[in-house]
Amino acid sequence: MKSITNFSALLQTWPPASVRELIASCTADDAVRALNASGKFTPHNLAALVSPAAEPLLENLARCSASWTRQRFGRAVQFFVPLYVSNYCCNGCRYCGFNQATSNSVRRALTLDEAVSEAECLSAQGFAHILLVSGEDRKNTPPQYFADLARRIRHRFASIQVEIYSLSSAEYKLLAASGVDGVTMFQETYNPAVYADYHMSGPKRDYDNRIDSIERAAQSGMTFLGLGSLLGINDWREETFYLGLHADYLQRRYWRSAVSISFPRMRPAHGGDPAAYPVSDSALVQLMCALRVQLPDVIMTLSTRESPGFREQLVKLAVTKMSAGAKTTPGGYTDATSAEAQFEVADKRPLREVSDSIAAAGFDPVMKDWDREYDLG
Repeated sequence: MKSITNFSALLQTWPPASVRELIASCTADDAVRALNASGKFTPHNLAALVSPAAEPLLENLARCSASWTRQRFGRAVQFFVPLYVSNYCCNGCRYCGFNQATSNSVRRALTLDEAVSEAECLSAQGFAHILLVSGEDRKNTPPQYFADLARRIRHRFASIQVEIYSLSSAEYKLLAASGVDGVTMFQETYNPAVYADYHMSGPKRDYDNRIDSIERAAQSGMTFLGLGSLLGINDWREETFYLGLHADYLQRRYWRSAVSISFPRMRPAHGGDPAAYPVSDSALVQLMCALRVQLPDVIMTLSTRESPGFREQLVKLAVTKMSAGAKTTPGGYTDATSAEAQFEVADKRPLREVSDSIAAAGFDPVMKDWDREYDLG
């Protein structure tokens, strides 16, 4: 058997056609066996749990998922907030409001001082975990921009993470040395043909560079590694299989880092395509719970793309981290900017209201659960 040197090599052993065939071939007995063997990842068990044959077991799957979540994470729900610093982008991604081909979009990139003001505003609201977000905009927001921003705000936050374009190993090391401790990198879809169809132009069109970037981040010292597929551009069962495969690989190879999975369902976006494969609420529950019982230690993250009541229900089953009070426009926290948003949020409640609703449901809202042991200088 060919040696597995990175996740790209592992992917070669699971072509999409074989994954679809495996999922379609799963029986009710396979799903029952997989559920009874929860707690340890195997590709075949995950395929069984996301298969149509597992749908009648959804209630049992949800109970098992809730049990694993309480066992591993207690009743804690950690909060974070995204800070969008630029909606400029040189990519042509068909689903995104930042698509460079959308010529009538209002663009804005925050200066460092503006970004610091936004971060100070969020810190004052009580947030201690922040996610810096931008389009692919190396002109206005190069890697040095994020390094400088992290240095200026790190005394206010327990954790600073980024969700930006793919970086080189040296660039990830620069961010890590500046106080950034985590990277979120959505592959959007693990299917190469679908990926090529949706990423029409720009650096993001390079599938291999995108898939390898999270490993470069891990090798550069990042503590938190975030994965995700954009649910709606490909079959969700196939995408969930690959998410589980990727998360399991990262947990095994980079065991010093915590792995998280996000579950962004497509939302209306200016200039973006509608979902080709809409994901229902029950499908989202099935895929999240299947991943939880297969990967009990994975952090599961939920954004404000989902509605308030549904977010509370998912916390009971699998979610351990969520955003609140999010604005997806650069400058959205400190002024009435007219810049284009990446997508429309569904949960527009402020942090305090979301936190109170989580507490009322019997859970423990966590703004910060660790402190930096030393100043990075």
